[in-house]
Amino acid sequence: MSLATNRARCLDADLVCDLYRTMQIIRQTEEELARCHQRGLIHGACHTYVGQEAIAAGVCAHLSPRDVAFSTHRGHGHALAKGLPPRELMAELFGREGGCSRGRGGSMHLFAPEIGMMGTSGIVGPCILQACGGGYSARLLNNGCVAVAFFGDGAVNNGAFHEGLNMASIWRLPVLFVCENNQFATEVPFAYASGNPSVGGRGAAYGIPGFVLDGNDVLEIHRVAGEAIARARAGEGPTLIECKTYRTRAHAEGMPDFGYRTREEVEAWKQRCPIAALRAAVANEVEPPDEAATIIERFDAIDAEVRETIREAREFAEASPLPGPATATDHVYATPRTTIAAQPPADSVAPPRTITYSQATLEALAAEMARNDRIFVLGEGIGKRGGNFLTTKGLFDLYGPARLCDTPICERGFVGLACGAAMTGTRPVVDFMFADFVLDAFGEIVNQVAKMQYTSSGRLKMPVVLRGCIGIGHSAATHHSGSYYGAFAQAPGLRVVVPSSPEDAKGLLTAALRCDDPVVFLEHRELLQRKGLVPEGEYEIEFGKARVVRCGEHITVVALARMVHHALAACDELAREGISVEVVDPRTVSPLDAATILASVHKTGRLLVVDELPAHFGFSAEIAARVADEGFDDLDAPIRRLTGAFCPTPYSPALEASVVPGPPEIAAAIRGLMQE
Repeated sequence: MSLATNRARCLDADLVCDLYRTMQIIRQTEEELARCHQRGLIHGACHTYVGQEAIAAGVCAHLSPRDVAFSTHRGHGHALAKGLPPRELMAELFGREGGCSRGRGGSMHLFAPEIGMMGTSGIVGPCILQACGGGYSARLLNNGCVAVAFFGDGAVNNGAFHEGLNMASIWRLPVLFVCENNQFATEVPFAYASGNPSVGGRGAAYGIPGFVLDGNDVLEIHRVAGEAIARARAGEGPTLIECKTYRTRAHAEGMPDFGYRTREEVEAWKQRCPIAALRAAVANEVEPPDEAATIIERFDAIDAEVRETIREAREFAEASPLPGPATATDHVYATPRTTIAAQPPADSVAPPRTITYSQATLEALAAEMARNDRIFVLGEGIGKRGGNFLTTKGLFDLYGPARLCDTPICERGFVGLACGAAMTGTRPVVDFMFADFVLDAFGEIVNQVAKMQYTSSGRLKMPVVLRGCIGIGHSAATHHSGSYYGAFAQAPGLRVVVPSSPEDAKGLLTAALRCDDPVVFLEHRELLQRKGLVPEGEYEIEFGKARVVRCGEHITVVALARMVHHALAACDELAREGISVEVVDPRTVSPLDAATILASVHKTGRLLVVDELPAHFGFSAEIAARVADEGFDDLDAPIRRLTGAFCPTPYSPALEASVVPGPPEIAAAIRGLMQE
């Protein structure tokens, strides 16, 4: 059978029927979900895809289960077109155990990585960056896969759109960007929100092909998407497709719909229904007429089959049990793995050498990159230059630009890419130079990277290392001196590591590079050239294991990073005064080894927490609260904290020195606490 039109399209009957079937599955599922929402079976939002079915059907027809799709809050259609059974979608929206995300996600968080459906997001834009990550993994693994990002018109005014398309272009990633321009971002008209009315036309600005299509014409979408995906598989880079369409139901079920658009407009678009359009194309364009009639009969049979499928799906979803409350905290972190001992047998390694902190971390990274070819590094200047702090010195010559990838200045972009890469089988290391810089990507870290394992019910791992410098010093002023480990530690799913010595830095970074959880690895700038004894062989330090850096009897001092050394500097002077100080370095903020701290307080009866960060709502407050809750009876005096000032970091050395504790202030605080 051929459809002889002015576009000279030639498609066989089986393909046309497959496209029709996919659109009907989406339409009937969505209409049933709308009814279920009215019945109260759906507990949260329900964003339907009615009116846009041609886009998901036309694009996903070219994808294998190994190809990956990343979507946004209106993702039901993409999941179904990618092969998700309607029963699993319905059960998910009902909050049931049989749902595709096991009841953790609902309408906006759909995961089926087994078929390449890598998730949907309630945040606008991350799917664009994650698809870049999927494309980067495909390029690194040379597996021939393609990544697709589906997003609405609202996303094209978001920074993720610019950063994602730019990265995909410069690295020629196998990615297809599909903008479903349904005319409204929630209730804001695209005509108002965008100065450039053509999304597809923006492809030229990034040096990639761009197309503007009728989003209700499944045959044309199928043709153009097929060509774009073929180009991507051939190594010819990304494509941007704008599909002009319309959602004919409200933004979400139950929301008012006619305060920002008219009934007449909605009805006019309903007349352009993509399913009806395909039926009309067959009836009007297929020759001879009896062949057209045969296809229409197949369409009618598909309608009936799909109705039965959807009825069974709803019954399955209603019968599926609710997830057990005890499982609510499962999959926040990956299953713990066995680490190589921090103290290997003496005969297994060469004697420790004295090297710097930065040399120790470089050893760890170099060894792991040699051992695991899925590790790659992203960052500004980390290629030939070797990084601002020589964190990747010499590695570019060994591994080249694919594994030592210099990035544009787009922290949100390359962190989001790292998220997608981790989801698709590689292990990115994001070198963000200074902790202040990565705050531009805070949403990607907290809303995407940290939550991905949980929302996917543990089916997606997130082996991302996010490393960079923290700390006050060198008159770096307020945009190059932040630390933020307390803020990152508040995000469930993140591991937060803050080493204080070269030996710990090597062992903890090795563990981070082998971890299946995302690790925020923070290195105090003032410690990078500090020297210490470091074993030459392979070893790891387990997260959540504090180190008693100095044993004492009278008072416990808990400190991190540079503050450990300031505390130790005060100890000898205090010892001469008869004050025996025990210094505990937690090494990791999350997980926190409260047991070691409590054991020390049990011995000494006094606690001083020393922290470079301000006292407000942070690390020192958490330590104090834990000890007050669990070790109150061991205390012989109030818990005290000595912290940085609650202000941005000033530039002048005189001002800078005044806002953080030093050895004299620590010694004075210890003396004062000993008198209480």
